[in-house]
Amino acid sequence: MLKFKTCISALHCPTRWTIIDFIGVGSKSTREIYEFLTGRNAKLTSSGLYYHLSELSRAGIIEVSEYREKGGGAPEKVWKLKTTQIVIDLLGNGAQDNENRN
Repeated sequence: MLKFKTCISALHCPTRWTIIDFIGVGSKSTREIYEFLTGRNAKLTSSGLYYHLSELSRAGIIEVSEYREKGGGAPEKVWKLKTTQIVIDLLGNGAQDNENRN
């Protein structure tokens, strides 16, 4: 179950919605996401992007789907959506990922 405050915190920023839309039903590498955002004139550093990605990951919205080897450096993370819907329980104290509802 996703925590309501964590989801709200992760989704408060328009940049994070853009990341979610860009990843869509596929997967995108950190570099692809960075180039897409900066190509849209986003004022974003690479450390700023890592912060946004980590907040979305911490909320359970995105996850690392694989690592890509690139030359001799560290492998690059490839991201995908972990869930496509979040349901808010107005009578309870949280939100849950719709894929886990029964």
